[in-house]
Amino acid sequence: MTSSRGWREPYGGRAVHVEAGAEFQATTTQACGLFPFVAGSGSPAIGTPIGRHQLFGEVVCLDPLAWLRAGLVTNPGVFVLGQPGTGKSTFVKRLITGSIAFGSTALILGDTKPDYTMLVEHVGGQVIRVGRGLDRINPLDTGPLSAAVRNLRGAEAERTRWEVRGRRLSLLMALCTLIREAPVSNAEEVILGRAVDLLDERLAEPTIPDVLAVLEEGPEPLRSAARAEQPERYRERVSDLVFTLELLCTGSLAGVFDGPTTCPIDLDAPAVSVDISRVGAAGGPRRSYLGVMDELWRALRGAPGLVEYADSLTRLNRAKGMASIMITHSLADLDALRTEEDRAKARGFIDRSAITVLAGLPPRELARVSEITRLTRPEQELVASWSAPDSWQAGARHPGRGKYLIKTGDRLGIPVELSLVGIERELYDTDQAIR
Repeated sequence: MTSSRGWREPYGGRAVHVEAGAEFQATTTQACGLFPFVAGSGSPAIGTPIGRHQLFGEVVCLDPLAWLRAGLVTNPGVFVLGQPGTGKSTFVKRLITGSIAFGSTALILGDTKPDYTMLVEHVGGQVIRVGRGLDRINPLDTGPLSAAVRNLRGAEAERTRWEVRGRRLSLLMALCTLIREAPVSNAEEVILGRAVDLLDERLAEPTIPDVLAVLEEGPEPLRSAARAEQPERYRERVSDLVFTLELLCTGSLAGVFDGPTTCPIDLDAPAVSVDISRVGAAGGPRRSYLGVMDELWRALRGAPGLVEYADSLTRLNRAKGMASIMITHSLADLDALRTEEDRAKARGFIDRSAITVLAGLPPRELARVSEITRLTRPEQELVASWSAPDSWQAGARHPGRGKYLIKTGDRLGIPVELSLVGIERELYDTDQAIR
């Protein structure tokens, strides 16, 4: 017979099982009269629950856009830094899950492994698998802006057309930079811009082969833009550009960017992941976005000048209503970029991110981080203690797994430990390939 438990006093009540007491959060002003042994919360209860404070045990929440709206930070940029295997992607996946629940759209801007496919599919999002024989992306596709251009009139329509032109030209230049591993010259940018204008008059949704064709055709407006009246002079001016575009159509990226978009982005999806692991807004409703750039070092090393495009995201995210999360292993990853100009801009990413999240890092790395984001000695010692196991015991859990220090400006950091619950253990797992 099961013994009864409860409070052994008159009218105290007897029960087979006594549930744990309810937990409440309150300010020190409210709670001090009821329970004098209180401590002020070291973290705001705003955003997605990340885990519990390692010192006080209270719940730590984080959402860059919510923190910005509450005036806790000056911009919604997040820079996540930590050794491989310490759970950086797991931390970001928790943020993604929470941001979707709060109504933001998560954009995974190039999933290289891929790490986010299972999560995006689980929440009913869209996964675009880019690669030869898979989905194509037309960099000149206007996407949702095409409907806006048709529906708008007057000055607003003109502004939208210029926005479409700028996006087309920027993406085209970025691809050319990537394929030739060198930036596009000023003269080539002028020629490409004129080519985009000509095609806009001829076609609703031009493609890169269309750009190549009009360059080889060499009509008078293009010769004028190239400052070359003679056909021979014109062909000399556009020779490098023609070969670059030809490589996009027939080289290692053939079948990826050389045709109409096969899977348009669904802006109504809660999350969109662009899976590139197999590759060798005007006129619409106001939305909030969470843009994730994982393995940042790999994207930035693609070619000189690509840092410029990432840099623009960190500068305009506040105005665009978009939070950005950049993830990398070490500041040394950014030092390995090809030009000093790119290295200087990349070092500014962490400086312009209002929120810095540190996973396990060695002391030498923390000394460099402290030059940008000031760390106290106890903070450095804490993060360093997460960087390596204490023993050689096989199968031991890494001491830094799921532990993070959240820093905002000169405030004391918030040490938090994330605990996975339910299906998160499967959706956030990045070690399946190793096992």
